[in-house]
Amino acid sequence: QAQLAESGGGSVQAGGSLRLSCTSSHYIGTSSCMGWFRQAPGKEREVLADIYTPNGEINYADSVKGRFTISQDKDRNTLYLQMNSLEPEDTAMYYCAGDWSYGGGACNREARYKYWGHGTQVTVSS
Repeated sequence: QAQLAESGGGSVQAGGSLRLSCTSSHYIGTSSCMGWFRQAPGKEREVLADIYTPNGEINYADSVKGRFTISQDKDRNTLYLQMNSLEPEDTAMYYCAGDWSYGGGACNREARYKYWGHGTQVTVSS
């Protein structure tokens, strides 16, 4: 059972930046997919960014493309989400997710992931 833990959330003014971290109990270098998701009150959880670890292919949701950057540090066994130019609409609970199985399809689907962190809150004020 892999355990994931997010950190780095907080409150920031519009236009500001935050970097989220996600540490894993399993070595992320052997993962298949790792991703960041968020869920705002009253809304469904949405994918923001994902990595297919074997080849490093990255995908971003249109809502964060150009503002958010996902990355992996395999030496630190940590997944990151650098968030710039934050907007009030980015306010949500942010989750990291990981999976170590293969053949499950694209990494940008919530159902692709078996392991989830408990989330970290991001609040952006105008």
